Amino acid sequence: MPVFRGPRRARERRSSRIPGSSRIPGAAHLPVAARVLLGALPGLAAVAALFLCADGVERAADAEAAPAAATDRYAAPRPDIVPRSVWLGAAARAQPAPRYDDKVIAVFVHHTDTPNGYDCADVPAILRGVYQGQTGARDWDDIGYNFVVDRCGTIYEGRAGGIDRPVTGAHTQGFNHRTTGIAALGTYSAGVPVPRALTDAIAAVAAWKLGESGADPRAKVALVSSNGLSRFAAGATATLPAVAGHDDGYATSCPGAALAARLGDIRDTAARLQGRA
Repeated sequence: MPVFRGPRRARERRSSRIPGSSRIPGAAHLPVAARVLLGALPGLAAVAALFLCADGVERAADAEAAPAAATDRYAAPRPDIVPRSVWLGAAARAQPAPRYDDKVIAVFVHHTDTPNGYDCADVPAILRGVYQGQTGARDWDDIGYNFVVDRCGTIYEGRAGGIDRPVTGAHTQGFNHRTTGIAALGTYSAGVPVPRALTDAIAAVAAWKLGESGADPRAKVALVSSNGLSRFAAGATATLPAVAGHDDGYATSCPGAALAARLGDIRDTAARLQGRA
């Protein structure tokens, strides 16, 4: 014989009530487990427990907000960046979708190992040559660097995927994850003058990208090697500068002795742009 039990929703509403909790102001907004505990306490004790619980929730919310506030404190402005569509145009090749990391905590500085003394008006054409060399002769899916800076201090978007996003690059063997690659256009081996406009532009990009994760450009960070061809075994955790030279992660002469000697100045300038003492 069928038994009428009433509408399902009504039964669910009745079964979700915790005896005694309805008499405690504010209890309805607490999790079920907390309401069960409150319902088992005498009236005044339950009210006191409610206030303690609410205070704990507020403290937890404040704790969660603290890291975000610290990150915002050291955010640096985004510098002017020439989009890749301007310099690459119709020369772009079909390629896979970009890959992304969760954040950027380190920057690797490179040089392109191309001639110096170029006219800065010719940089778009030079960049197309770098792009074609990497995607053609080397058969890479895109230019490896996330950004390229010329001797006049102009910053160019490199690898596709969005300058505001943590795009996974192809610039440092073993350490492309959670990093950004910034290449100085030219060759900066020992004795070659390094323009101040170039190092200031590198510092501006580093300050901005690292500021999004709260990383101090003068600090060291832990990075996990993804490839045994780097200076570290695959899976090993390496402690490297937050603004590192290519040779910190891979056995190479890049970014050149002259530019490597300026990394300390770049770190300090980036830290000042983040508002650090």
